[in-house]
Amino acid sequence: MPRIPRTDLVVSDLCLGGNVFGWTADEPTSHALLDRFVDAVPSTSRPMVDTAEMYGNGRSEQILGGWLAGAGRRDRVVVATKASPGRKEHPLSAAEIRAAAERSLTNLGTDHIDVYYAHYDDDSTPLEETLRAFDELVQAGKVRYAATSNYSAARLTEALATAERLGVTGYVALQPHYNLMERAVYEDELRDVVAGADLGCFPYFALAKGFLTGKYRAGEQIDSPRAKGAAAYVGERGDRVLRALREVADAHGTTGSAVALRWLADQPTVTAPIASGRSVDQLADLLPMLDLVLTDSERTALTDASAQ
Repeated sequence: MPRIPRTDLVVSDLCLGGNVFGWTADEPTSHALLDRFVDAVPSTSRPMVDTAEMYGNGRSEQILGGWLAGAGRRDRVVVATKASPGRKEHPLSAAEIRAAAERSLTNLGTDHIDVYYAHYDDDSTPLEETLRAFDELVQAGKVRYAATSNYSAARLTEALATAERLGVTGYVALQPHYNLMERAVYEDELRDVVAGADLGCFPYFALAKGFLTGKYRAGEQIDSPRAKGAAAYVGERGDRVLRALREVADAHGTTGSAVALRWLADQPTVTAPIASGRSVDQLADLLPMLDLVLTDSERTALTDASAQ
């Protein structure tokens, strides 16, 4: 089971995305998704659930918090959330980070956040101010570890150097856009920074906005809020990737979604991909990745099929 580098957090091979909570999954469905996910994760690791203050304007956090309280499983689950921009003028200023953290703690009904992300970069606020604010939360015990999302390689490098220079808590993980259909930015720019700094990596849109489930093909209409985003991958390269996924999935008697997630989890520097389902049936298609073992030749076939 993966450990987030430089932390004591041993987490699940799959991180459950909470973006659907209160959006495409109502509260009872969201609680059923959490039950199913946690039950599937081996006891040797802690299930990790990812949300953000901007998801449903806090509703996702509230639904997760209600489940944590009702299930009595706070100590079993690694909770990650994010300080999001919303309508804030300076979203990563010290004042906004403090206020966001307090809102999230209230929404989640907890006294600490395990991994707290800067959701998007904020070039209007000095990195020194942002990093000192995160360090303040860590020192106060309200956040265990700070992390970041959607940073460029240059900005991430600068942030890591700034934290070291200041002697404050630095980021332990990055959340990038990375999957079989979106490889270039991470592999060509960010991966070396992540490896060099020994950071955890939790790719979002791990199933390419649902495209890698195989549901979205040319000429087919799918009733899903993600259909438009997934449609961007329809074409010759997308068909090639879906064929490769299907071949590997058939060989293992599993789903293409599970294979796509396993390929991503097996990539150098990746700690665990983030994925979500709006129903328990959709989640069931993802969970086999937890036990799936791909051969070197299968990983190579998928890598080659997804090459630009």
